[in-house]
Amino acid sequence: MTGIPTVETRTQTLGVGPVLVVDDYNAMRKVTVNQLRQLGAEAILEASNGEDAWNIIERESPSLVLCDWNMPVLDGYELLLRVRSTSATRTLPFIMITAEGERRRVEQLIDAGVSDLIVKPYTTARLAERVQRVLSWAPRGARRVPPASYDDTESPQARVLRDAAVSRATLLVVDDTEDNLALMAGLFKDSFQVKAANNGERALQTCQSDNPPDIVLLDIMMPGMDGFEVAEAIRSHPSSEHIPIIFVTAHGDEATHRRAMALGAIDFVTKPIDPDTLQLRVKNFLRYIELHRGLQQDYDTMMEAARLREDVEHITRHDIKGPLAGVAGLAQGLLESADLSDEVRAQLRLIEESALNAMDLINLSAEVYKIETGRFKLRASEIFPAKLLQRLVDVLSGTYAAKGLSVSMILPDGVTAGQIRAWGDQALLYSALQNLLKNAIEAAPEGGRVVIAFESVSPVKIAIRNDGAVPSEIRESFFDKFVTAGKRNGTGLGTYSARLLIEAQHGRIGMTTSDADQATTVLIEMPSAAAHA
Repeated sequence: MTGIPTVETRTQTLGVGPVLVVDDYNAMRKVTVNQLRQLGAEAILEASNGEDAWNIIERESPSLVLCDWNMPVLDGYELLLRVRSTSATRTLPFIMITAEGERRRVEQLIDAGVSDLIVKPYTTARLAERVQRVLSWAPRGARRVPPASYDDTESPQARVLRDAAVSRATLLVVDDTEDNLALMAGLFKDSFQVKAANNGERALQTCQSDNPPDIVLLDIMMPGMDGFEVAEAIRSHPSSEHIPIIFVTAHGDEATHRRAMALGAIDFVTKPIDPDTLQLRVKNFLRYIELHRGLQQDYDTMMEAARLREDVEHITRHDIKGPLAGVAGLAQGLLESADLSDEVRAQLRLIEESALNAMDLINLSAEVYKIETGRFKLRASEIFPAKLLQRLVDVLSGTYAAKGLSVSMILPDGVTAGQIRAWGDQALLYSALQNLLKNAIEAAPEGGRVVIAFESVSPVKIAIRNDGAVPSEIRESFFDKFVTAGKRNGTGLGTYSARLLIEAQHGRIGMTTSDADQATTVLIEMPSAAAHA
């Protein structure tokens, strides 16, 4: 067959270890297995549902998973979430095979960390290209180096347009009469790549080949296999079951029409053929073919956007956050010197505040997104929340000095800041506490008070109390996204992100408001480091 590389060439191209194929449809699973064998894969594992697949992944450690989306017991999406949730399998290449067209669900799949998406039906050539690309690129979330054959400057849309330019939709005409074949081929040669078959056996070979047609014009009355038998065989094979069929026949009776429709025909044309009518019917359906082809383009565009977003996130976290932390650390170290003038100390605090604010923005953009999409993994260690809060009090008191606030921190009797040890992520806790303290200071009236009280050491319980009551209309939704009231330029993201960051560290957060005292208290509870010693 033209356009298909030889088995030897494919073997050199693929070069993959154990591959796990997951599909509840046995025939489709066997087709995929055979395609992989043609491509040179030798060790192939099979599973009929996600639960069995997970057991195989844990036991056999495959190098690649090809998985159908819709399955019983544990579907492809649920399996992907499980794979991405453990350190041992987090970077396992995972290709989802689907006919899914709902954008929201596909976005969820991409957010969950799928390596690539293949739209049904697909050819061996497309499977080879996708597998090669996934195995050539680094795991999701890591820096990627595209293979030499991959044009990194070419957008997914450009690649699809380039492919479409060299490969128009294919029309297969099936008829045992040469004159009819010539007539129909002539009608569509300007709009389609036209293939012809003069019997059912040849038609099936073409439909179940690695280059199946996009649409079939199928005569019913033929020697050997008639059109109904050909249609039934097309529908029973997973690589051809999606191909649209238009029956063409001299028999226009109701029984013939009903049987054609029962076999999944999209249209029914009666001989003698009216060329104009037939052209209109086929060309109208060409729009459906283009929409289906567009699914792969849409998925590729969405995958490309996800990869770019992850690359930007990686650069932000590793190439920007590190130097910022260094700047803040140097400023903090210099501030501990006793022989500094007030002017120099003020400048150092400004440098520290600017660096920490920038780090906070990074945490909010990168970590909150991961938490929202279920991809955050906590890397906890010992942290000192009292020291973090004292630093924040020093910085923010200077920033809001014009309000004349009294900002104080109270520790339990006989306990020092260094003795209060929580268990979590220092950068995330700092961001959460900074947002909560800023919110309290901004909400307090001029000349008011903000008090930070440590109520317990194990677990670590912190109460941030400020003068001023939260408006009644937002009390129930205080920690929800985009909820704000009475703040100029308020976004409603500060308390929302603080809740996510605290809960991501297995902590708890809540808020109480007293109208009688005109006061608001945010309560935070964090696990104690002593419990994890």
